[in-house]
Amino acid sequence: MTASNPPRDETLQRPGGPPPPGVHLDSTAQIMNSISRRLASRLSLVSLNGRRRPDPPALVLVAHGSRDLVAHGSRDPRALGTVRALVERVRELRPGVPVHLGHIELNEPLLPDTLAGLGSTEAVLVPLLLSRGYHVKQDIPEMAASASARTRVSAPLGPHPLLVETLYARLVEAGWRTGTDDASRRAGGVVLAAAGSRDPDSAADIRRTAQLLAERLGVPVVPAYAAAATPTVPAALRALAARGRHRVAVASCFTAPGRFATQCADAAPWIASAPLGAHPAMARLVLHRYDRAVATPEPTAEAVLAAATSVGEATPVRNGPEGPAGNGR
Repeated sequence: MTASNPPRDETLQRPGGPPPPGVHLDSTAQIMNSISRRLASRLSLVSLNGRRRPDPPALVLVAHGSRDLVAHGSRDPRALGTVRALVERVRELRPGVPVHLGHIELNEPLLPDTLAGLGSTEAVLVPLLLSRGYHVKQDIPEMAASASARTRVSAPLGPHPLLVETLYARLVEAGWRTGTDDASRRAGGVVLAAAGSRDPDSAADIRRTAQLLAERLGVPVVPAYAAAATPTVPAALRALAARGRHRVAVASCFTAPGRFATQCADAAPWIASAPLGAHPAMARLVLHRYDRAVATPEPTAEAVLAAATSVGEATPVRNGPEGPAGNGR
């Protein structure tokens, strides 16, 4: 049995900012790179006619902060650190956009507090959730509607090819071998472990992610859940073993470490990948959702839900229900 890989330190330096203590810019190339990033950030605020562009909407990453991150009465500090590292990576990719963090529950800062702190600044909320469910359909839109400023809620992160790219990369880090022979492929399989939700749309989205990952890996991928849905991870492992699949990995479909992620990894008979974390593809996916929301003013709820069933091209809504939540109820 192999547990998930230990989390890596994914703390990132803000582009254009001062270097960390003890670190010096020791080459002309590093100095020029720092200056170029600062200049690009300033120029992005100016249009071709020399007038200042309107400030872009703030990007608020909405993390779950649920009880699956609580063990024995205390929160897992790795979860908050991982989400903050993702926030920093998004800032690095888009220095001209103000990026903030808000939690649905339990962890600080809470989303209502983050929105209150923005005042009249327009904001786009990007749920760090992986499928449709209660939180994206109810909790987040309700919190957004109570904000004083204009807000829009983007689609969640999955399903989408960039999510699959991250799942694949984490499996490779854990020991998954690419380009295996026919015999290895016939014996191989993956259980895609997710939190679970009672919402049937959530299961549909996780199944779609599993299908995309199976196409990438060339082996069966069976979705399974830590709670609220079936099959469980052990049941999915038994089902694959009954099909002659004895070299099976567990792919962690969780944004950050926590009780559910650890529980699923502990069931792995071979390797288990680390949570998605602050992988570069995750940061690009967050910005993709943000850009789609900014570009699509106010679609109807029907259009949003129809689009959400495609490969991650769900459309954002403003202060209204919309698809998906992966760590949802």
